[in-house]
Amino acid sequence: MKKVLLTGVSGYIGLHCAVELLKQGYAVKGSIRSMAKADKIADTIKKYIDPKGLLEFCELDLLKDTGWDEAVKDCDFVMHTASPFFSKIPKDENELIKPAVEGTLRALRAAYNAGIQRVVLTSSMVAMLGDIKGDDNIGQYSWTNVNAKNATAYLKSKTLAEKAAWEFTKEKGMELVTIHPGPVYGPSLSNDLSGESMTLFKRVITGDLKQMIHASINMSDVRDVAEIHALALENEHANGQRIIVSTEKAHSYQELTEILKSNGYESVSTKVAPNFMVRLLAVFNSEMKGMLPYTGKKYEANVDTTKQIFNWEPVPFSKMVLDTAESVSTILKG
Repeated sequence: MKKVLLTGVSGYIGLHCAVELLKQGYAVKGSIRSMAKADKIADTIKKYIDPKGLLEFCELDLLKDTGWDEAVKDCDFVMHTASPFFSKIPKDENELIKPAVEGTLRALRAAYNAGIQRVVLTSSMVAMLGDIKGDDNIGQYSWTNVNAKNATAYLKSKTLAEKAAWEFTKEKGMELVTIHPGPVYGPSLSNDLSGESMTLFKRVITGDLKQMIHASINMSDVRDVAEIHALALENEHANGQRIIVSTEKAHSYQELTEILKSNGYESVSTKVAPNFMVRLLAVFNSEMKGMLPYTGKKYEANVDTTKQIFNWEPVPFSKMVLDTAESVSTILKG
């Protein structure tokens, strides 16, 4: 029985990865920042699959060395999903960059020390945006320019953490696969609506969000993201690849609201905020400032390589949108 150290198991993507790994027959050791959360996380996972004794937890912090070598010593793989995320711009960009980069290197060093050959790392399409000008194809060989005018702390954190991972694994002769979703939606496995994805849908379906930004990008279903993470552990063709996991084409946020509106979500607004308004509000609002790299732009990615390597087809965009809305609605109803 092969065991995976799964960092960030309590997160939106992490929970889905844990369930998918267990379904595929792996033992899972999930890292959390406090063991006080272990029972709640285990109960959540048990709603979707019986772990049959193959689920355990360990306490790790992205900014502390304590526990990493101990955590990996009985594992065969490391799946590093843990990373900070905030849509609002922090006062100090290192609040995001430091834990992202240092946490990634801690996971990799521990894996190397334990003789683990392959690591699967959660990156993002935001590490592939080039000069952040939009209306451009992004892909395996494109990197976000962290010195670009609109490069936010989050974009920098994902790009710099991934670059550090490639440099480390190349130097040490390790295998690395990076997974690159776009904005991630899909059903929540917990009742937590505090994450960015669930918060957006909550605000949209309740009518609290009156206007969406004018932007298009390939979006991702969390179930696809988890599946590819798990398949990447042992697929021989995945090694050394930057794997894009998303819809086949870019979709706008207006499309998202129109799907909801036409399927009975009456409170949804399909209005789009003028670009100048977003830019104006960004001067005073850190959340709006975080949207500037995407406002008025279209980013298009190609998933052909992912489809070929894994014999995979992405969840249709409309299904992703409606399944997310149903999940959020169910949680809101209690």
